[in-house]
Amino acid sequence: MISIIVGTVIGSGVFITVPIVAREAGSPMLAVLAWFIGGLIWVPQILILAELGSAYPEEGFGYLYLKKAGSKPLAFLYVWTVFWTSDTPSITIITLSASSALAYFYPPLDSTIQGKLLAALIIILLTMVHYRDVRQGGNLQIFLTLAKISPLILLIIWGMFYYDSGNLTFVMHRGTSTTNLFTLLVAGVAATTWSYAGFPNILYMAGEIKEPTKNLPRALIGSVFGIMLAYVLLALATSAIIPQSDLLGFSGKFVNPFQYLPGFAKIAGGFLAIAAFISMIGATNACIMVQPRIEYAIAKDGMFFSIFSKVHPQYRTPYWSIMLQSGLAIMLLFIGNIEELLGYFTLSYLLQNALVYMVIFILKRRDDYSPTYHAPYWKFMAIVSIIVQLYLAYGTFIAYPLGGVLATIVLIGTGLPVYFYFDKIKSKAEINS
Repeated sequence: MISIIVGTVIGSGVFITVPIVAREAGSPMLAVLAWFIGGLIWVPQILILAELGSAYPEEGFGYLYLKKAGSKPLAFLYVWTVFWTSDTPSITIITLSASSALAYFYPPLDSTIQGKLLAALIIILLTMVHYRDVRQGGNLQIFLTLAKISPLILLIIWGMFYYDSGNLTFVMHRGTSTTNLFTLLVAGVAATTWSYAGFPNILYMAGEIKEPTKNLPRALIGSVFGIMLAYVLLALATSAIIPQSDLLGFSGKFVNPFQYLPGFAKIAGGFLAIAAFISMIGATNACIMVQPRIEYAIAKDGMFFSIFSKVHPQYRTPYWSIMLQSGLAIMLLFIGNIEELLGYFTLSYLLQNALVYMVIFILKRRDDYSPTYHAPYWKFMAIVSIIVQLYLAYGTFIAYPLGGVLATIVLIGTGLPVYFYFDKIKSKAEINS
């Protein structure tokens, strides 16, 4: 469980969004503070998720909770939004970042058709693994998680020797549009959303976990503090090693701090490029493993395309759900660049989270709601979580290109007409039966 959470959360974010956060926050130290706040605001969210997960340890996550709360339209809209605007694009973004990491060895892989073809190949190979066996995919995830952690720890330790380099300052860079610290931090924290996204993914497959009521809260709460500390230290190390002006130049691209270490730049840079590639492969593997379970859950209820509910007769995996999501992720490779896709992802993800945190107020009244873990001061935690999501949603309009954000709004809006279509089909089927 921890390998899935860490594998999903720590992927391309630390290598792609560090320059974006630095740009939006205005200075290196404000950027580090944004990373800390970005992790801190996940604590109340994790506590709420831990309670919900222990109450309903089944596949479906947000769809399951909204359905139990009695809102079928919102439950459908949640899955529709997840499929088109967050889960699937996350696979696209991570594999594009993985391809960009290898551009250290072969520059044409950076934001070219060759890089996109390599990203497509990665998706295909990992999809084949999960098509055949969930246990095999889980074992691969444990190996990839262990492989990715070691070089990140090395970078953190190495960066400590550069804390007095003079790069860690509160001096604003020239492109800063405002001196309002609150506005800068909101934009900076919003830019960290992609890097922290992924904690709820473990709840997609809660029904396939051993002793979920006990292990889900432990894994979620333990992971959030460990990942927050890791990101703050990684942001510190990167900002200490790379001059501010150079760091900003990597916005939307893979950043490699080891290239700036004198005497070892060539060897160390290649080492980190490989480490980053492995890290992103681990994140992609985790996404392909868990995300198709939510479409499978709703299709099984007759409220989504029926092909998503099919289970392989031999391998017992939701193979069509896995293949279709991966196929769409490959299509998205050839539509937009990383930064546009990040904006497209971020707004959707924040709105989905807000919806999940709202539903706990209804679920608490149900007779079958009996969690083994209870979030302390749950009302306060839930309200804080909701407010944070909505305010950061506003921050996406500042941090990312408007096109990607508007595309999300349009796609969300198409969900309700599709819901009424499926609801009509299901009602007819029930009458006929």
